[in-house]
Amino acid sequence: MNQSRRDAMRIATVLGLAVSAGILTPGLAFAAEWNAKAFDAKTLKEVEQALGVGSVTNSKDVAITGPDIAENGAVVPVSVTSSLPKTEYVAILIEKNPSPLAAGFTIPDGTSTTVTTRVKMGGTSNVHALVKADGKWFTSSKEIKVTLGGCGG
Repeated sequence: MNQSRRDAMRIATVLGLAVSAGILTPGLAFAAEWNAKAFDAKTLKEVEQALGVGSVTNSKDVAITGPDIAENGAVVPVSVTSSLPKTEYVAILIEKNPSPLAAGFTIPDGTSTTVTTRVKMGGTSNVHALVKADGKWFTSSKEIKVTLGGCGG
């Protein structure tokens, strides 16, 4: 018991010194820039404007997966996969939510372009995957039916 407490104290001390010395910075954990305007938007069009989306092309190279019927809208698993080269950004938008932008992911070069998360859905809605690849925007959609509301329901 005392040994694990000592180990925890050593680790905390080393991490504290690393932060103090500037070797480890809290900003690294939040490296992606927060786009508050996009997350506060109330319509799909407003989200697209806040993200700087021009024209959008439907693409078979963007796949969105999730359940056909979600029993609980508070925790709906959704995955987006892009086989487009040079994928830079992936967003998940839920059309009928009060704030449509549910998640946004910046994809570093050379990284697998599959993202998986759980989203909150207020009811049955189309879920859109919005992908930026090589400077162009692509999309794919899937309807997910919700039997029990998640946004305040």
